[in-house]
Amino acid sequence: MAWLAWPLPAGPCNRALETNTSRKKDLIRSEFLEIKALIEEKENQTIKLITDEEKRVCNKFDYIYGILRSKKKEIQSLRDQIEMALTESDDILFLKRAAALQQTSTKDAFVPVIEMDQNLIHSTYQSAINLKDAVKLSVTSCREKKAEEEKKKPVKVAPTTGTVTAAAAVSSKELIDSFLKKSREELLQYAANITLDYNTAHNKVMLSERYTRMSVSDVPLNYNYHPQRFTDCFQVLGFQCFKRGIHYWEVEMQQNNFCGIGICYGSMERQGPESRLGRNSSSWCIEWFNSKISSWHNDVEKCLPNVKATKIGVLLHCEGGFVIFMAVGEKHNLIYKFKAQFAEALYPAFWLFSSGTVLSLCQVKQ
Repeated sequence: MAWLAWPLPAGPCNRALETNTSRKKDLIRSEFLEIKALIEEKENQTIKLITDEEKRVCNKFDYIYGILRSKKKEIQSLRDQIEMALTESDDILFLKRAAALQQTSTKDAFVPVIEMDQNLIHSTYQSAINLKDAVKLSVTSCREKKAEEEKKKPVKVAPTTGTVTAAAAVSSKELIDSFLKKSREELLQYAANITLDYNTAHNKVMLSERYTRMSVSDVPLNYNYHPQRFTDCFQVLGFQCFKRGIHYWEVEMQQNNFCGIGICYGSMERQGPESRLGRNSSSWCIEWFNSKISSWHNDVEKCLPNVKATKIGVLLHCEGGFVIFMAVGEKHNLIYKFKAQFAEALYPAFWLFSSGTVLSLCQVKQ
């Protein structure tokens, strides 16, 4: 009965299915090719902006180099005339040449400040991050939607639900405790070198040292308008944001302790009383007000024991849902820890009270 092993001929239904599926695959490939082309075009435009800025700065350097070279020739010529006058044996001719040289005027060469437009660099980089986040959101939305639908399906509740919840709480506590026991060297494997976002800085928050140092200016700094800029509180956010993973950074306090260090969602208000760090549900912080230390979240203050520290370590565990603030020293001392289910990407955030308050971001090495 060998004929039973022969493959059956493709019927009309199978052929129609294959044709339809093949057409759909071609359409999908075409759509993805267009998506890739759009992303590549955006990449080329972004790289061109940076390249053009680099070219502008290089051209400026070339121009200044030409001016300085011309000035060098002028000074060399004047030097030659002076040396020639000094070799003159005739006193009358010497005096004539000296008088002529005294009338020769030389002006200092004007050398303007040459630097790349940091606002352009930051905004260009931010646009790439925004595009990446939008793509990630689109790619993962279907998966998350499916997960939500699975959650909505009726399930039988096991009688051990309370036990599971308790076990999860114990597991979370053990995770936090494990990080509290780590040395600074161990924490540095999660080091994130933070810089400050110029577009969020209040008009009197002065940024320096390549956007790693912040202080309060006595006069407004006339920053350009930006929708992300704080208008009421002397605050600024970090340029980097974190949605996943474990991240650690250190902040050094200088001169006085009227300041706040924390994290917040990018959606936190930028004006009004709710824009103050810790005074809303979108931010968590530790605040130093003279000798008083407090934790703040959702406008709820908790007074903390006084810990003398000039350097603060911040450990953020996105999946674990907690952020730890600790005093950096030979032995890390816990200042406070927040436990929360973070719903958005988180930014390092800083509040300064008045002039004299200075915070610096430590560029730590892994």
